[in-house]
Amino acid sequence: MSKETFAVDTRNRTLKQWVQGLIILFIGLTIAHLGVSLFLVSELGSDTFTVMIQGISLSVGLSIGTCHVIALIFLMILMLLTTKGYVKPGTVVCAFCGGWIIDFFLWLIGDHISAASPLWVRLLVMLAGCIILSFGMSIVIESNSGTGPNDLIAIILTDKINKKRPVQFQFVRIACDICFIIVGVLLGGKFGIGTIAAALLVGPAVQFFLPKSRRLINAIFPDL
Repeated sequence: MSKETFAVDTRNRTLKQWVQGLIILFIGLTIAHLGVSLFLVSELGSDTFTVMIQGISLSVGLSIGTCHVIALIFLMILMLLTTKGYVKPGTVVCAFCGGWIIDFFLWLIGDHISAASPLWVRLLVMLAGCIILSFGMSIVIESNSGTGPNDLIAIILTDKINKKRPVQFQFVRIACDICFIIVGVLLGGKFGIGTIAAALLVGPAVQFFLPKSRRLINAIFPDL
């Protein structure tokens, strides 16, 4: 596989292209956070980043959505100070909207699926969450309008490592996910089979969906 480079120069984008890009990004963000919410309600362990957010939530006594927003804003500021070209308008949208989208979906589906649901239902919901999260992430990335600061960690590292030697995004993503899990478990986040599935499957699944999402976006907005 050839080197993957995610950094894209968007300085020449028109206002129309930015509007289109942000629409695509928000759709992808909503899809991705539906996947996160399905992980949470399955009660089989959440996706890797949310394990860390759960730990933070338990430590400070705030909702998962609120802690999600605070953590992403902190990461976004850090990336603004240490990198160039990765934090875009869509990154701001992800940082401020992602947590509230999770809280909305938890409110919407939380009474229908829980730890009291049959195990096979929870397993299906967890696997669906993994696929939906990965598909949504690929749409966000391919919008080239910015992506969530937590996802930018793997993207930035992939680009930097690729300057020295070829590396696939999926392996960098898996390494980042393992780090999220370790921090989250130490803080009291819920670890389970869903977390393991997310750590092993999300990176490869995102890589699988990336070219397909690119073709889908090109079909809808050819000039983007």
